[in-house]
Amino acid sequence: MHRDRRGRGRRPASRALPPQLPRQPRARPELLALIDAAIDRGVDVTLDAYPYSRSATSLVSLLPSAAAVDGPAGVLRRLEDPAASEELRRAVEQTGSDGNHGVPADWEAISISSVVAPGNAGAVGMPVAAWARARGVTAWRAVVELLVADDLATGCVLDVGDEHNMRAIMRHSAHTVGSDGILVGAHPHPREWGTFPRFLGAYARDEGLMTLEDAVHHLTGRPARRLGLRDRGIVRAGGFADLVVFDAERVGSPATYEDPRRRPEGIRQVRVNGVRVVEGGRRNAAIAGRAVRGAESLR
Repeated sequence: MHRDRRGRGRRPASRALPPQLPRQPRARPELLALIDAAIDRGVDVTLDAYPYSRSATSLVSLLPSAAAVDGPAGVLRRLEDPAASEELRRAVEQTGSDGNHGVPADWEAISISSVVAPGNAGAVGMPVAAWARARGVTAWRAVVELLVADDLATGCVLDVGDEHNMRAIMRHSAHTVGSDGILVGAHPHPREWGTFPRFLGAYARDEGLMTLEDAVHHLTGRPARRLGLRDRGIVRAGGFADLVVFDAERVGSPATYEDPRRRPEGIRQVRVNGVRVVEGGRRNAAIAGRAVRGAESLR
């Protein structure tokens, strides 16, 4: 249910937009028009996206959800059964599985970010198609080998987003910036280190996507209000002193897909609950955070 202007119904959660929409020119205006129409009807809608056109996930998540109906053991069994594996291949490569938003997988655009089996370490950083060529097998066979060897724990980065879609989404009045992350492997996604400084630097300052004040609100006040976090996301007497002091002319992220763990630039100081935890861009030993489990447990 949704909350309308008369307060009926329940507040819906924000919905993340997967890799800022695939490369489909009509997807952006059609989706945003639906969101605008819902807002005009009084539906309480928000959306979130991070400022990268590539996404990251586990390789197994690209399979149809039905493959996991009986758990990981069932997925492995299907991958190793020739007939079942072929059925999965058709779903992933030809039809487009629900695990990949209904889009057929492009193995040239999906790179391996992490593996478990030492024998597959050479795959990290390579597109699946390139790894398959090096192995002398089909792309699907390479995927099956990686998943079986890693007990389904292989990570990947997908270069399937669209910069124009991403910019339109980030400009939207219902947008907030957010990111999850998978920190393992030699080539994790740089969003883990660069999401927020990249939004402030590359998009707000350099491209002029929005004012600095609006960009900060996308990162702080708006998501705090969405999640019902009282006295957070704003600077005022009596609020929680979660503060970031940054140089507006320097803030940004040098992290890349090839070198994703580079620290952000222009972050002078960070305070969590009033305690200084970053000074001069360096983390200290202070542990000042706390678990936030809901609006009623914040005080």
